[in-house]
Amino acid sequence: MNETKLLYEVFKQTKYQVSGHGKRDIQVLKNALQTVDGTQESDVYGNGGIIEEFQTKMAEYLGKDKAVFFPSGTMAQQIALRIWCDEKGSKKVAYHPLCHLEIHEEDGLKELHHIQSILLADKDRLIGLDDVVNMDKEVSCVLLELPQREIGGQLPDYETIEKISKYCRDQGIRLHLDGARLFEILPYYEKTAAEVCSLFDSVYISFYKGIGGVAGAILAGDKAFTDESKIWKRRHGGDLISLYPYIVSANYYFDENEKRMSQFYHDALELAVFFNSCESVSTIPLIPVSNMFHVHFQASREEVEPILAELYEETSFGLTSYLKEVTQKTCGFEVNIGNQYATLPKEKLKQVFQLLDEKLRKSLS
Repeated sequence: MNETKLLYEVFKQTKYQVSGHGKRDIQVLKNALQTVDGTQESDVYGNGGIIEEFQTKMAEYLGKDKAVFFPSGTMAQQIALRIWCDEKGSKKVAYHPLCHLEIHEEDGLKELHHIQSILLADKDRLIGLDDVVNMDKEVSCVLLELPQREIGGQLPDYETIEKISKYCRDQGIRLHLDGARLFEILPYYEKTAAEVCSLFDSVYISFYKGIGGVAGAILAGDKAFTDESKIWKRRHGGDLISLYPYIVSANYYFDENEKRMSQFYHDALELAVFFNSCESVSTIPLIPVSNMFHVHFQASREEVEPILAELYEETSFGLTSYLKEVTQKTCGFEVNIGNQYATLPKEKLKQVFQLLDEKLRKSLS
């Protein structure tokens, strides 16, 4: 058995796990379904009270005219960018080099819609105003991801977003928000979702990440935009006969967890301090700006994995189920704080990190 598999198997056996909302098992859906009347009619091909009421609820929350429920964010965002390209008559969009559309979607935007991506900024830093001002002026839309997941969930200051928004509107360039983790950044900015979304022409949000639902996404904007998105949703096969299992869980966990985002954020601040107190460990960002951050070890995956596996067996605490090789001599993983963290016995957690520090010093010195 290789070390990666070993770490995963040991992690699964731990009693306490620091990240997330808990196991993604069928109980996630069962909990949500128990809250609804079994005689309620389902949605049918995108119509019906259950989907329409949820879409209205999300449009109001985001401060947009209309919202459309999609089975996936991948579908929703490709459609959003296609609509803005068709509007301007230019098949160019701009976003970060580590944008989800660029690295996780098998070039769907290019192969399905023949849209060219203009990459802004270096991959290791955030998009700034200068990057937008100096880009190809034929771009139809700029996409901003808040937070920028692949570089640790970093965020620009709010003033920068306001300046980019104003510039794009002055230039007739649409601004789209990849808000897969929009809920998670609101405590840091001390803004409402509607205030943030007012700076964008279209907005995508996810219901399975920080919210903890089964799946699903919302795409929101003005009426003309959302009406067009429904046509593209049908073309993409997104109008399943019924989407209610996703809608019910999205609605249930939105009500449960949206109000907890401030706590998740402050828990992340606490946890980052624990990690940064250990030998050869640091977080990106050093001080988190949401409930997520990256943990980096100044040691190889082959060196760190047995240390973590041993730690898990001795303490029954799991810090991560995997390690990703960053370079031959460094590795890391991502942390997302959810409901699990509040269940941890804090004194034991402190002892876990003291022990981790000791093991790292002994093994890496």
